[in-house]
Amino acid sequence: MKKTLLVVLLLCTTFALNAQEQNNTDDPFYAKHEVKLNAFILVLGAVEVGYEYLLDDESALGMSIFLPYDKEIKDEIQYYISPYYRYYFGKKHAAGFFLEGFGMLNRADRDIDFLFDDDEDNWVTDFALGIGLGGKWVTKKGLIGEINFGIGRNLFESGDTDYDFVGKFGITVGYRF
Repeated sequence: MKKTLLVVLLLCTTFALNAQEQNNTDDPFYAKHEVKLNAFILVLGAVEVGYEYLLDDESALGMSIFLPYDKEIKDEIQYYISPYYRYYFGKKHAAGFFLEGFGMLNRADRDIDFLFDDDEDNWVTDFALGIGLGGKWVTKKGLIGEINFGIGRNLFESGDTDYDFVGKFGITVGYRF
């Protein structure tokens, strides 16, 4: 009877220890949410903010929104909204080198007719698909530094336009929580 009770107690203890989930909620490095601001674009005359949800150690889904405040940039592009998926190759949780696939809904001024510039705005809304790459660094307190670059192609409004291709570039700071 003692042996059976000892075996049952040992099995219950083993299962209880294996069932305990590792609690990383207090460690910002393992948090699931990130908010970011593109500091490079901010200096140039626009605001780009982003949110990223970390799916696991190697992948994440996110979205960034670009809105210009400088008149020269605002005359060329009104906005873009860019959802993306990232795959991380670093040894740390969702950090290090990454590849990105993105979509981009954008509204830009397209000068289709170069010979007859009648000062009319030719605003066109388009959707692009693209790829990118970059690197992300995360501190133990949850601060984020990121550099990324991407290029894509508009799918619908083609022809003699200035914006067949779109680009993304960022030197981004943020916080993981």
